[in-house]
Amino acid sequence: MIKKAVDVALNEQINAEFHSAYLYLSMSAYFLSEGLAGYANWMRIQYQEELTHATRFFDYVNERGGVVKLTPIGEVQVDFSGVVDVFEKTLIHEKIVTGLIDRLMEISIKESDHATKSFLQWFVDEQVEEEANVDQILRNLKLIKGEGQGMLMMDREMQTRVFVDPFAGAKA
Repeated sequence: MIKKAVDVALNEQINAEFHSAYLYLSMSAYFLSEGLAGYANWMRIQYQEELTHATRFFDYVNERGGVVKLTPIGEVQVDFSGVVDVFEKTLIHEKIVTGLIDRLMEISIKESDHATKSFLQWFVDEQVEEEANVDQILRNLKLIKGEGQGMLMMDREMQTRVFVDPFAGAKA
């Protein structure tokens, strides 16, 4: 049985993951409105990843005998001032998510919940990768000053990204 403090924290994370998905879908819509289908695709994949993360947490809470309590998703930004702005905000957001995962890890350690600690390790590692990926995109965007042929080349490159469910076939 899952401990109350862990259950509450995991439920908060479920909401945070759905909020992240909603934010990335909003960013995808922004890019579509700007005619940047590749960047829109990249954010759409981020949206799908966040949904799988939320579902993974959802399944884990249920598997451990907890109670999932879905709460309203907070409003997300819909207006941006360009591609660089979106990726700056994305990096800030990913750092916030890293902090949330770190907090979950701290709670699981404090509660001596080794199963949850083990479960969370994948997410700890994933956040390192997420921050590094977004940081590299942002660095590239700044090199090309977020404009010109470089933008179009990056847009085409972003179009090639495909969603791969990291949990396909895995048990919660």
